[in-house]
Amino acid sequence: MVYKRRSSHQVSEIIPDDQEAMGVREDYAYSGKGGGGVLKFVVAILVIVIVLLGGWYLLDNYTNLDLPGMSSTDQNISKGWQAIFLSNGQVYFGKIEKVTDRELVLSNIYYLQVVTKPLQQSQETPPPTTAQSQQELTLAKLGNELHGPVDIMTINRDHILLTEELKEDSKVVTAITTYINEQAVKK
Repeated sequence: MVYKRRSSHQVSEIIPDDQEAMGVREDYAYSGKGGGGVLKFVVAILVIVIVLLGGWYLLDNYTNLDLPGMSSTDQNISKGWQAIFLSNGQVYFGKIEKVTDRELVLSNIYYLQVVTKPLQQSQETPPPTTAQSQQELTLAKLGNELHGPVDIMTINRDHILLTEELKEDSKVVTAITTYINEQAVKK
């Protein structure tokens, strides 16, 4: 065996004695044998495809972009009124615009508000020593608050306990329809 250092390729190789004696000088380190070219090409293509699909997945799941073929939006969204019950006890009524695996977008939003009204006293009965009051639930339109929010809400689905579709003759839908009609007359 002969140990030979090649300066042009900076590679050392061991050449068997019988090939050295016969004058065969095959470059084992750089010979085209082994078929690695096709395998390297296939591996490179697979890596590129995996990187592209992973990037597509990340863009779809961690941005608000709606990429074709990856959207997890529910196509069977009801166009009726929905009640959305949240984990903090709040209930919102509205129309669902979009549902993804992470969020729900609600528009035309109403919510229940507790209003405390004092009880009316007659002139014959003396005023009570403690303030007596009655609590009523009223339906409030989102957007009429002091901070003036827009009438669309994106809700994290982790905080949604349940959603219910409301019947057209329910008290809530009747109150919403009445409010909408009153606002149309005022305009």
